[in-house]
Amino acid sequence: MMFKDFNRFFRYISLKQFTIFNMLIVTLIFIIGLGISIGSFDFSVLKYFSGSLTTLEEEVLINIRFPRVILAAVVGAALSMSGACLQGLFRNPLADPGLIGVSAGAALGAAFSIAMSAEFFPDFLFTPYLLPFSAILGSAFVISILFIITRGFGFEGMTYMLLAGIAINAFAGVGIGILTYISDDAELRGLTFWTMGSFGGVTWTLIIPAIIIILCTIFWTLRISRKLDLLQLGEPEAYRLGVDIKKLRFDIIMSSAIIVGISVSLTGMIGFVGLVVPHLVRLFGGVNHHYLLPCSALTGAILMVSSDLLSRILIQPAELPVGLITSAIGSPFFLWLIFRMRKK
Repeated sequence: MMFKDFNRFFRYISLKQFTIFNMLIVTLIFIIGLGISIGSFDFSVLKYFSGSLTTLEEEVLINIRFPRVILAAVVGAALSMSGACLQGLFRNPLADPGLIGVSAGAALGAAFSIAMSAEFFPDFLFTPYLLPFSAILGSAFVISILFIITRGFGFEGMTYMLLAGIAINAFAGVGIGILTYISDDAELRGLTFWTMGSFGGVTWTLIIPAIIIILCTIFWTLRISRKLDLLQLGEPEAYRLGVDIKKLRFDIIMSSAIIVGISVSLTGMIGFVGLVVPHLVRLFGGVNHHYLLPCSALTGAILMVSSDLLSRILIQPAELPVGLITSAIGSPFFLWLIFRMRKK
């Protein structure tokens, strides 16, 4: 099935889009090399292949720098591709993983585990997987509520899903605010830094299951590119052309829940990536989803690894939360995009 998907991808994209795809792959490899080599502890990644690394350099490379950069690339790809899918599903350029409340649900679950773990969980459950598991439960809970609320609305279900997502975001914000208010100093500090986003402190044990699940979800989502193209004609027209709207909606929402829940649980809240990257990719290559989805994933990975690199080198030896970097990059671009659309 995967080889058929790749054949379909090459069949439906233009030469220009194929060139952009290849350029993004080369750029991503280069950025990953920079991300691994540069930081408060600099060394050349080429020394690893020549076998000339010291014991300390090898420890930093294998157990600190490499898992961090790989996680940044995977999370950036996941959030960007999820944003592209949701924008295509809702036919709304403002749609992103946070719009339907999935990010807020995951954040509420993670905030609950940070602020209330001592009261509600026994000591033997204090493992690295407690916070990710809580965030995934939060996103799954939000998805369940969304499908219960919008059941029976037919073609109008996606509009009501957007409205329900806005309400869920508000409720989740209230819950996070209450947890912040009742937290002690240590919990408040952890909660504050988590909401800003960071790739620090990750380990192979923690990220390998997450990376496998996210990558499998990304490849599974690539199958729906053609259906998203047909959906841009309108839901009734897409239905007449053989697209099962309810199944497509279920597939995209569930894949977004998995991707966002796992990403938020490991990195915290990182904004603007799922919103801005698909617009940037459309700007250079068009709206064809066979091109848009994989190139959004590659561009999101490049942006996230670059943002993580900036967060590590701007105020060495300390580091900035990566969510501040993505917001600083994304918000001016988004304002520029609004003015550009206004002129058109």
